[in-house]
Amino acid sequence: MAAKGSKKVIYAALAGNGLIAITKFIASFITGSSAMLSEAIHSVVDTGNQGLLLYGIKRSNRPPDRQHPFGYGMELYFWAFVVAILIFAVGAGVSLYEGIQKIIHPHPITSPIINYIVLTLAMIFEGVAWTIAYKEFGKIQGNKGFVETVRRSKDPTVFTVLFEDTAAMLGLIAAFIGIALADAYQLEWADGAASIVIGIILATTAILLAYETKGLLIGEAADPSLAIEVRKLIAEINNVRNVNELRTMHMGPNDILLAVSLDYEDDLSSGEIERSIFQLELAIKKEFPDVKRLFIEVQAQIDHEIMEASEIAAREQ
Repeated sequence: MAAKGSKKVIYAALAGNGLIAITKFIASFITGSSAMLSEAIHSVVDTGNQGLLLYGIKRSNRPPDRQHPFGYGMELYFWAFVVAILIFAVGAGVSLYEGIQKIIHPHPITSPIINYIVLTLAMIFEGVAWTIAYKEFGKIQGNKGFVETVRRSKDPTVFTVLFEDTAAMLGLIAAFIGIALADAYQLEWADGAASIVIGIILATTAILLAYETKGLLIGEAADPSLAIEVRKLIAEINNVRNVNELRTMHMGPNDILLAVSLDYEDDLSSGEIERSIFQLELAIKKEFPDVKRLFIEVQAQIDHEIMEASEIAAREQ
């Protein structure tokens, strides 16, 4: 996913959540609804999260320097992880606390019609933001399933906003049901129960986001199809006897590090090997523009196997 598409999703969510948060706070103060207050806090957290993601995109686009020779692309993954923590700690924590307090000290909701109006408008705004996020997500999904697409996506901004918007829609439904039960059947505890449900939804969303961004922070390989195609390009070089090793790692959504170890024919001169490597590098970067850093090592297959065996032995000690 290009940065332009990512920012489009974030700006849409930022505008929607900002407007919704203000409206929800006003409604919660007027009506005294615990579920509405939880939803207001939820929208504030989401608004702040979008700001952090935009900040992460800006920081990740900085050029490499002496201290960070591979650039700052992975900083986006860090801020996406911070977003997951905020959803869990602030959004889920406050919602659960508010819901428990409402159940322990129940009080009636005043002017419930205001809540219904606000929730309806919020559903419309969130629905628009969710639709934009889902369309952008669909561009990278292709024929793959939803879970597989999330697992393989290297741009956390798209699935983070989609998860947030989905949680927001579910939270609004929970709030609507809780307020309706409290209003229609005088079940004052239902409003607090809805707030607890919202907290559980947010906690689940945060855990899923933290799990996905953790993998990106540690370092995930590029799509397997890239390795397959690179091997095909190498196979077209007659002088290469064996591909000893091929590793990839995403340094950012559109920044891939590729390391290859090749065993060339022994009768080649150093100049011929250098020209071959140069041509291979040109071919790979032309075919895969996201490969920003390419390292090609020349090593005899037997030597590579010896080094690999020694590394395995060292790890097992």
